[in-house]
Amino acid sequence: MKQSEIKELSIADLQEKLESFKKNYAELKMVHTISPLEKPMQIRTIRKTVARLATELKKREIH
Repeated sequence: MKQSEIKELSIADLQEKLESFKKNYAELKMVHTISPLEKPMQIRTIRKTVARLATELKKREIH
């Protein structure tokens, strides 16, 4: 997800997406340890998206 898309989401949507991406990230890591993925860069992309979502959520909680 791009930062501009993340900024348009509501807090509830952010929390929902964050949980979804965290679950997906854990699954990909598990699968990758068993047998290598075709696109291992997916792990990095999802990890960065999780960080973006968490950061935006934290920003909104502070303000």
